[in-house]
Amino acid sequence: MALLTRSPAETRLSVEEYLKIASRPEYADCRVELVEGEIVTMPPPQAFHGVVLGRLFARLFAFVEARSLGYATAGDAGFLLDRDEIHGDTVRGMDITFISRDKIPGSFPRGLLEIAPDLAIEVMSPSNTVSDTNLKIEQLLQAGCAQVWIVHPDLCRVDVHNMDGMRIYREGDTLAAPGILPGFEIAVADIFPS
Repeated sequence: MALLTRSPAETRLSVEEYLKIASRPEYADCRVELVEGEIVTMPPPQAFHGVVLGRLFARLFAFVEARSLGYATAGDAGFLLDRDEIHGDTVRGMDITFISRDKIPGSFPRGLLEIAPDLAIEVMSPSNTVSDTNLKIEQLLQAGCAQVWIVHPDLCRVDVHNMDGMRIYREGDTLAAPGILPGFEIAVADIFPS
């Protein structure tokens, strides 16, 4: 993860400035987020990351679509989590999200979503840092996300965060989100290819 440094005299980027910068050709081969007014870049994930993400997304998408519950997104969909003139705006991309139909009652909007997802799922990559991941969890929960799953492919483990704390799920455990997606379950072992 690389941080675009700016001198203290410069103001932090707004969402509008971020959108202009992130669309430049030099950012075409990386993921770009805005964290408290600063551009953060990440390299594309590795193939194993994609397999884990795909297995989890396929199950979530099928469940959500079959019940017309809302929307499941993948591929670092952008969410404007905070507009803050003092600390800077924050736009985060999540590997997978669920957004209930209640939050988007009409047609799905184009561009950044100015809401927090109900469920956010991040599949860890070697480029993810603990400090940035913890900050992202905090930002999501503060913005109104009910639950954040952090998937650790190397550990075959999922950390589930909500405002009450965190719980670790390992192989042999089953993940669920009863207050968000009643009836949805997935065995942790089914997320990771053998």
